[in-house]
Amino acid sequence: SLIMKKHIYIAFLFCIVSLTGCDNFLTVESPDFSTDKFWRDSVDVESGLSAAYGQLDNRAGSYNFAEIKFVVETFREDIMNIGADVNNYPEWGPMYDFTYNNESSRIKEYWMNCYNGINYTNNVLFGIRKVQSGNNPMSTAKCNSVQGEALFLRAYYHMKLLLNWEKIVIRNEYLTTEVEVHKALSSREDGWDFVCSELSDAAKILPQTRPSLEAGRVTNGTAYAYLGWAYLTRAYEVPDKKAEYLEKAAGALDQVKGYSLEKDFLSMFNGTNKNCKESIFEIQFTGNTSDGAFHQHVLHYWVAAPVLRGWDEIRPSQMILDEFRKEGRVATTGNLDSRAYATMFFNDPYFNDGEGRIYGFEYSDLFDENDEINRCFRKYMPDDMQKLKQSYTSTNVPLMRYANVLLMQAEIHNEQGHPELAAPLINDIRKVHGDMPEISGDSYDFIKAQIEHERLMEFALENYRFYDLRRWGKLDEALHAAGRVNFHSEKHAFLPIPLMEIQSNNNID
Repeated sequence: SLIMKKHIYIAFLFCIVSLTGCDNFLTVESPDFSTDKFWRDSVDVESGLSAAYGQLDNRAGSYNFAEIKFVVETFREDIMNIGADVNNYPEWGPMYDFTYNNESSRIKEYWMNCYNGINYTNNVLFGIRKVQSGNNPMSTAKCNSVQGEALFLRAYYHMKLLLNWEKIVIRNEYLTTEVEVHKALSSREDGWDFVCSELSDAAKILPQTRPSLEAGRVTNGTAYAYLGWAYLTRAYEVPDKKAEYLEKAAGALDQVKGYSLEKDFLSMFNGTNKNCKESIFEIQFTGNTSDGAFHQHVLHYWVAAPVLRGWDEIRPSQMILDEFRKEGRVATTGNLDSRAYATMFFNDPYFNDGEGRIYGFEYSDLFDENDEINRCFRKYMPDDMQKLKQSYTSTNVPLMRYANVLLMQAEIHNEQGHPELAAPLINDIRKVHGDMPEISGDSYDFIKAQIEHERLMEFALENYRFYDLRRWGKLDEALHAAGRVNFHSEKHAFLPIPLMEIQSNNNID
């Protein structure tokens, strides 16, 4: 009914959660955008941005972060198998089995989270215009910075939707009436055009660097990195424009400047090296609970095996274990690729060398190779046992790293017919992160296969894999090989529009 629709969307328009991108931004009071007194000055704009950052990837709830983002994203990938605890939640297994439908609350919440973030950014952009025409306008530099952030975040949320749904509703207006809610799905081309335009506009006005007190807030490098990813994705989706979009992707990624690879790979995921020199964009969490703030999550329990106090939600698949072992013990350390040990605890001499590398224990103290649970992910687990025992963790979660920029550049070079230009970029990452020797070939097919390998070594649990496989046209092949026989790309390459959206938006059938 119309009354029900209005009820849903009034909540959508004015529900605010105050979270943010960095510690000093985390204690801002929840703004009420609906009052006439709001949008007076830059402080109000900062408060609005706080809410917009706070919606990132279902970060708004300490459990939602794992139970929505990772169920929807990671569960569709072949890097994992579900653990036993998933059976206690009736909607999680269907995401893994590809038996979900448009009534799934996981899918609905993911969709709504993105649109809440979009709504907040539309409010902020409206507020910036109001402030600039009022009695306390911001300086040009300040206005550009916050406007660039809002444009980026609006593009980011739309891009997350496009990565998961074939068609979406473009929301680029500050909504004031229920009538405006009813809007049709846009074509995929129009959706990507909007995202790329927003990212380009943001990149032009965002600062290249941020002072330490603004760590975690986006820069023009963030916008250019996502613009490059957007065009790389489009290059495969529109074959007759592949050359044009590859060129645009290359141009955007060339503008990602001031970053470098972090030698200590593990430190980027265990809370000890937040917002490091490789970090282009990461979700911010903090143990600071002053003024009642609480910005932590439970992802450490999700990845840990029961012997490490974990809940047994996700287990590393055989495929990813095989990938870690694929090249053998050829690293300069005498071990496997160093990224393997930072990503996973598994049966290997490295974890049985008497050094107590698993929180003071050996692999053989905790696991039995013959048991059902004989390995677990290590990414996102804190650096010491005391933190592991805590109910929540404040480790940051990287969303875009410089390694991804380099591997996307390598992929572009290869697709443009220059595999010899791709090899050095791959070798840089292998050397710094993996302690691995240089690759031995530079043909198109060799480099293409190597890029897939490197992306598996780099990005396990960073939720790129499904989008990578779709870009390369390998979803069916990979998921069927992993035993996911229910998957069919014509049905499952994209998620269904949530039933809630269909029922409450008159312009969607």
